[in-house]
Amino acid sequence: MPPRPQPTARQVRLGAELRKLREAAGLKAREAAALLGSNSVQMSHIESGTAGVSAERVRRLAAHYSCADDELISALVAMATERTRGWWDEYRYLLPQSFLNLSELEHHADYRWDVEFLHVPGLMQTEDYALALFSFVNPELPRSDVERWAEHRMRRRVIIERPDPIPYETVIHEAALRIRVGDRAATRAQLNRVLELSEADHITVRVIPFDLDGFAGAGSAMVYAGGRVPKLDTVVRDGPNEPRFVDAEAQLARYRTLFRRVEAASLDPGRSRDLILRMAKEL
Repeated sequence: MPPRPQPTARQVRLGAELRKLREAAGLKAREAAALLGSNSVQMSHIESGTAGVSAERVRRLAAHYSCADDELISALVAMATERTRGWWDEYRYLLPQSFLNLSELEHHADYRWDVEFLHVPGLMQTEDYALALFSFVNPELPRSDVERWAEHRMRRRVIIERPDPIPYETVIHEAALRIRVGDRAATRAQLNRVLELSEADHITVRVIPFDLDGFAGAGSAMVYAGGRVPKLDTVVRDGPNEPRFVDAEAQLARYRTLFRRVEAASLDPGRSRDLILRMAKEL
């Protein structure tokens, strides 16, 4: 089969994880390929995500690489054998690929953590908030495109609204809640939406207030998506042109620690709700 012209972030991640295992085993690509009766070109396609790999081959490679992490191997096999097309595929060629990659990542996440300082987290945004945000950031876009971007963002909320939602924790700075992305009424509706979601058993909302002393973590905004095993976690950070996906183990450990530090500096959920309620009443 010809190489995939545009592999998804998840397909690229599978290849990258197989490459990490090979490199940890001290094997070159051509040596690993020979173990499968293949060649270095095909191995390169597999490790770049531009070619698929069967469950049998994943297990054979793991055995040759002396990988004894059964949970990781099972998770990689699951990634290799997925065939279901997600709802986000409806937007292929209509939205930037990064939008689809984020939707796919969220769909497969076991849990989600967010830290935001400038905007309400995407999963908690109302449609009016999203429309106002996209319109301002991308003034050259036709209205129909802005509406499609906002529609996609609303559909992403399924992971916390479906019957079996994933656990979701978010830390939001007071600045993000006070900035009026839309008008006064839209801002009030957005705050009420955050309050409504904060009452759900699977959602935890914490706020970092303006008057907190000694907080220097304003650069720690992140989306943290928990994988089936910790090695398959992913951090998403805003880049100059598109989101950047981080999956190096040392970096994942750093962001886990950073999230807990930011969380510890924030108000507890009850006091956070009280602050948000006061802000809504002020409008």
